[in-house]
Amino acid sequence: MLPARLLRQALPWPAPSFGYSTAGPTMEEKPVESSIRTKLLQALQPVHLEVLNESSMHAVPRGSETHFKVVIASPRFAGLPLLQRHRLVNEILQAELAGPVHALSIQAKTPQQWEENQSVSQSPGCLGGSKHDPQMATKLGSQG
Repeated sequence: MLPARLLRQALPWPAPSFGYSTAGPTMEEKPVESSIRTKLLQALQPVHLEVLNESSMHAVPRGSETHFKVVIASPRFAGLPLLQRHRLVNEILQAELAGPVHALSIQAKTPQQWEENQSVSQSPGCLGGSKHDPQMATKLGSQG
């Protein structure tokens, strides 16, 4: 992949932007998130990528890496219907989806679509049955 300064000159669209969280554990402490990010960067060479760990919105232990949202804009999506884009991302992340990742939300756009509309839809709150289990806090340990 080209360095960012060369990439800006070579691409007909804006330079890549990648969503990195600065709060909480480092990437070394987030192996699943890091793996998702690395695989998508290598396979799709996106102009925009956000990998958001939304596990804390669900009834899982603190620090879990089970629920993710991916917002990605890649030239590889040009001419592909939305379903094919999602299948492509799922194929790239098949090991994570077969293992630690319980849920993956995908917002896949072409660079032109991203340039025209950079909005990201909000994820709904968890409605899972265990979220309403009065014993869940005890089962998971204190998260407060």
